[in-house]
Amino acid sequence: MTLADRQKAFAAHLRDPERVPAPAGIEPRRMAVYRELFFNNLVDLLGGSFPVLRRVLGDAGWRALVREFYARHHAHTPYFLELPREFLEWLQARGAAAGEPPFMAELAHYEWVELALAISEAEAPPPGELPADPLQAPLAVSPLAWALAYRWPVHRLGPGHGPEEPPAQPTFLVVYRDAGDRVQFLEIGAETARLLDALERSAGLTARAACTGGGGELTLEAARAATDTIRDLHARGVLCVVA
Repeated sequence: MTLADRQKAFAAHLRDPERVPAPAGIEPRRMAVYRELFFNNLVDLLGGSFPVLRRVLGDAGWRALVREFYARHHAHTPYFLELPREFLEWLQARGAAAGEPPFMAELAHYEWVELALAISEAEAPPPGELPADPLQAPLAVSPLAWALAYRWPVHRLGPGHGPEEPPAQPTFLVVYRDAGDRVQFLEIGAETARLLDALERSAGLTARAACTGGGGELTLEAARAATDTIRDLHARGVLCVVA
């Protein structure tokens, strides 16, 4: 057996010790140390990125899920900070097994977004200055602000709070990195979600055009609400004025 073959056999056993025997010539006690070291490092690494999911599943459930990922998924990255993304993609493709919370994949995505924005190398453009009538401002969504929609109320999920069925209305959130490089979370309504979606698809639209779909008029009440929303999102750094 070549050195490369021994390394592959060693790695295969570490990933799935219940199905793959340990390579010959390694003391069982030492092999056990390697198994626990590698696996526990992965348990803690992913647990730091998905702390709520870890608590929802409990220690045994979390370790079983990570063990399955470790055994079945072959990572495509050597970087620790990229492993949570691969875990998320694997979990989204896998889905929830019988007896597992049906909201697992959405909760994991919500938790991953915080890490993704924290390490993003994107730079926020200058916020610009809103005119006297913010509805006339050409606007864009900051690359450090993500508008998200979920079937489940992911920001409220936790141990002891996990509905069996999704609510009738989806949950809309904006997750953004503020001027102090802190990741913030904001629940928004459907109207604000539509506004952000329009601006993401067509940067430079005025808020009025984004709110009306390019036609029609806003009622006085809707115009006031939209104005307040734009001022708030601009102050948070979610929206910027296009020069």
